[in-house]
Amino acid sequence: RGVVAYDLSCLMEYKNLTLQDAAEELIQNRLLKLGGDGGLIAVDALGNIAMPFNTEGMYRACKSSDGADQISIYRN
Repeated sequence: RGVVAYDLSCLMEYKNLTLQDAAEELIQNRLLKLGGDGGLIAVDALGNIAMPFNTEGMYRACKSSDGADQISIYRN
């Protein structure tokens, strides 16, 4: 119903938004307007990572190419 991955790519391609800005727009605005909650973990072609969510917490983790780990549940 939300076609979030498609919308994310469209916002990046046609509105020239960064991965982070496009992901935030989808999760913090559009998903809420549909009555939905949740989050996503997204990676772009350059290796940028976005992990927005609109709930109290979301299990999420990533590891960058330089070996840095990020493991979280709640907002820091």
